[in-house]
Amino acid sequence: MYILYEVADKIATITLNRPEAANAQNPDLLDELDAAWTRAAEDPDVVVIVLRANGKHFSAGHDMRSSGKVPVPDKITLELIYQAESKRYLEYSLRWRNIPKPTIAAVQGRCIAGGLLLCWPCDLIIAADDALFSDPVVLMGIGGVEYHGHTWELGPRLAKEILFTGRAMTAEEVARTGMVNKVVPRDELDAETRALASKIAEMPPFGLRQAKRAVNQTLDVQGFYAAIQSIFDVHQTGHGNALSVSGYPILTKLDEMKAAIK
Repeated sequence: MYILYEVADKIATITLNRPEAANAQNPDLLDELDAAWTRAAEDPDVVVIVLRANGKHFSAGHDMRSSGKVPVPDKITLELIYQAESKRYLEYSLRWRNIPKPTIAAVQGRCIAGGLLLCWPCDLIIAADDALFSDPVVLMGIGGVEYHGHTWELGPRLAKEILFTGRAMTAEEVARTGMVNKVVPRDELDAETRALASKIAEMPPFGLRQAKRAVNQTLDVQGFYAAIQSIFDVHQTGHGNALSVSGYPILTKLDEMKAAIK
């Protein structure tokens, strides 16, 4: 079981539970995670949803070495990549973003590439002071992860810098951009997140739903949804180029990308 789920005091807590792999995401983990989000969204007793992770790191991103129970086809094509990523990386993240309940991500340690696809859809982010956020997939010849929150979360110049260099951003740095709501000591992360969730859970659920819709709709009017969709297709050109030049770039830069989390 890659995902733990519990409800108490009107708060659903979803926990990534693959600490031995730094909560790297194989298809099974993402499918379990989506089921947990759906369960919380549909539970009338849940007002607020918290996403957290067991272990040292929030998530090392997509696990490109392991497919879990999902079989790997003999031949990788751009069509197969597009279909898989459309579902688990784009559709899932957008669905989690639009769940009509307040959501909070609690992030510690490394949050790399695909890890951003888990915390960015949340309404609020509380980060431990040891949290580091990065998207180094330009190393693989791809212009960023599938859900392009970069420009919206960081602003255009910082988004370009972290994509061009692959460097990690500290919790304090991204707090200044508004990506993170609060930075707390690592040993206080769960307590601070729970306290915030408890405060929100006392508000009228319909009011919360309408407030969330108002903000998300404003972003969509500004172009968020259209940009996310179109840049997903830009992302796929990176896969297409890799397939035409050297084959699917799954492992060529994987060790370099993951070395930082050991």
